[in-house]
Amino acid sequence: MAKIAINIATGSLQKEEIIVGIDLGTTNSLVAIIHPDTRQPIALKEHNSSSLVPSVIHFDEYGNVTVGEAAKSFLVTQPQNTIFSAKRLMGKSYNDIKDNASFFSYKVIDDSNQTMVKVQAGNKFYTPAELSSFILKELKQRAEHILKTPVNKAVITVPAYFNDAQRQATRDAGKLAGLDVLRIVNEPTAASLAYGLGLHKEEEKTIAVYDLGGGTFDISILKISNGIFEVLSTNGDTYLGGDDIDNSIVKYWLQQAGINEDELKVNKEFAQGIRLQAEAAKIYLSSNDIFETTFNGDALSITKKIFEGLIQPLVDKTIVCSSNALKDAGLTKTAIDVVVMVGGSTRVPLVKESISNFFGKAVNDTVNPDEVVALGAAIQADILAGNNKDVLLLDITPLSLGIETMGGLMDVMIARNSKIPNKASRQYTTQKDGQSGMKISVYQGERDMVNDNRKLAEFNLSNIPAMPAGMAKVEVSFLINADGILVVKAKELRSGIEQSIEVKAQQDLTDAELEKMLLDSITHAKEDIATRALVEARTEGEQLLETTEKFIQKNTTHLSKEEFMQTAAAMQALQLSLTMNDKDLIHTKVEELNNISRPYAERIMDAAISYAMRGKTI
Repeated sequence: MAKIAINIATGSLQKEEIIVGIDLGTTNSLVAIIHPDTRQPIALKEHNSSSLVPSVIHFDEYGNVTVGEAAKSFLVTQPQNTIFSAKRLMGKSYNDIKDNASFFSYKVIDDSNQTMVKVQAGNKFYTPAELSSFILKELKQRAEHILKTPVNKAVITVPAYFNDAQRQATRDAGKLAGLDVLRIVNEPTAASLAYGLGLHKEEEKTIAVYDLGGGTFDISILKISNGIFEVLSTNGDTYLGGDDIDNSIVKYWLQQAGINEDELKVNKEFAQGIRLQAEAAKIYLSSNDIFETTFNGDALSITKKIFEGLIQPLVDKTIVCSSNALKDAGLTKTAIDVVVMVGGSTRVPLVKESISNFFGKAVNDTVNPDEVVALGAAIQADILAGNNKDVLLLDITPLSLGIETMGGLMDVMIARNSKIPNKASRQYTTQKDGQSGMKISVYQGERDMVNDNRKLAEFNLSNIPAMPAGMAKVEVSFLINADGILVVKAKELRSGIEQSIEVKAQQDLTDAELEKMLLDSITHAKEDIATRALVEARTEGEQLLETTEKFIQKNTTHLSKEEFMQTAAAMQALQLSLTMNDKDLIHTKVEELNNISRPYAERIMDAAISYAMRGKTI
């Protein structure tokens, strides 16, 4: 963990290279840079077009990919092959999203174990990171087309509440798109930077960032001191946004025209058409008192007063969240120095007035709310390029640090370019019944397989009490102190058994070796991630075969002959697929086995529960 000059971390050609700022959004995404002449941040767009790229991906029957505005029309005509809101799936398992699964019109794979979700389009399976990489690739190409120069380095923003897995998935998406992700920055931090907050070392402020986007709402309370941003609290609703404002107008119009709401489900073209009209009404009513139109032969109208009455409950929800965020931060409204508005939906006058009244001060909304986060990311990129001397850059980790997981994969704990000091932790579990030890191997590097990275240390966590596979909870934590010394600790949470190792600062990497490791990670990104996907699919398949076999042995008498035969055939097909280099085939066979075993597994479990509960009252 040598302390390393910033130019090594960002590449030796930094002055000639452009580092872009990217806002990877749930509804829309965009890319921004610092203009070389004016030194002001600008969002990239072509001529009179919008800077916004809708975060929508469409796959045709041949697997060709369309991203952005051109993909939006397929939301109505081919919803099962058109992916939106992929950001909601980043770093999530099926258990995390199952309560909102009906929100997605495409197939999110219902996997019984804790692996990350996958999305099926045609007969291919995609991880959320792969889906997001298509959006990032589109932004990269768009930037290269406008700037007429290669774009390989980026700062990408994420919500303040994103956890380690979600941030790592965002880094993976960048790598897959051919981008070296220099920093992952919190969206509220980026928005604050765009307003010039935190750019002067002596400045001390407490800020509320109110972000109402197309599909999500969040409020963050930040403290800025000595150019360092600390997130004090964050709150919000990941299923509340501009779409809900549009829907409230749609519902009002359906009532007005005497049309049943079921028409929206049955007639997708009608649904999309009336939503677009509702969006136009919302925008028009920001500066006018009445909106009138004819749609499908019906005269539709809405006044500003009625509109505000319809959306008041939505605005009230955001105020409750804002109040909770203050409570969590242990602050009163008077402690907030600045209120920053982010997201297109904050253009609605009622939203601005309500928030201004709640905090008791005028809100900051002079920067385009759609672009403010990307502009802030561009400012952060400029700081990393060494062009802004006023901002203190703390020491950073020159290469990612992580541990080896099943199949020889590198699981990154602290990503490269993270500030020092730093800490991170993650939970793991045992693979085998009665497993009493776990080997913790620590690696440094950017590649997906540990064999391609540098091994720093290894130790054993032994004497884990005997438990069924998956029951043990082992927390592995990494802590880098200000001197760049890494302490790795593993603790079994149920028994309290722990073991740790100190990894001294690694001084023996030359600049050339470091450059080569970084370059290799970009040139091999595509094959690395394909290898990782294949290894993960095989691991998942092997675990499913093992659990199915155990279950059948235990419950042979409860299965019909037909169920037994079908399961045996599906297990054989899965076993065969594991010998081939096709992750989509493995996923298909996993799903087929799951579909066969799920009905009888549920039947046997239900019978066992009813037997156990016999004679008991609840």
